[in-house]
Amino acid sequence: MITVFFSMFIFALIGAISPGPVNIIATGSGANFGFWRTLPHVLGATIAYTLIVFLVGIGLNEVLLTYPQITEALQYLGGGFLLYMSWKIATARPSETETQVEQKPPNLVQGALAQGLNPKAWLVSMSGVSLFVVANSPASFYLLVFCLISFVVCFIGVGTWAAIGHLIRKLLANDRYQVAFNRVMGLLLSCSVITIFLN
Repeated sequence: MITVFFSMFIFALIGAISPGPVNIIATGSGANFGFWRTLPHVLGATIAYTLIVFLVGIGLNEVLLTYPQITEALQYLGGGFLLYMSWKIATARPSETETQVEQKPPNLVQGALAQGLNPKAWLVSMSGVSLFVVANSPASFYLLVFCLISFVVCFIGVGTWAAIGHLIRKLLANDRYQVAFNRVMGLLLSCSVITIFLN
């Protein structure tokens, strides 16, 4: 049992810490707004991912396999939303400018939407549920444990990217560097969306 829990933790950590749309948004927000102001995005993404794991675990996996058009619709909705977020990141102005008051970090709902519409989150959760929940008994107990582990690890994973963004904030004190960073982060997010459609 302990071995299964440890495997769940490693699996969830790899999924949460690897580069992806939600983590790129967290890094950009951490760099532009700081770690603490990025926490609502981190929490929203974490809650959404845990909910995805739960929904897949209680049977949504079967529905998605039976009706692949739902997955396809999710992919297009998610791609559109993530491209919108990449535009917002790429066009964000330096924090020293007066217009910063008008700009806000991604909030809890945007973090939840970014994660909920992220095809990577659905694919990782479907793999995890089939590996650790379906294969073990009682499935409901293992689903609960996997949801708890996913919550903690997702918060740590996305939070780490927000902290990295916060740490490089001083390097971005120069407006030119910050604009370049925002454009690179926006481009990376766009590229991650494109790779979703290519896979």
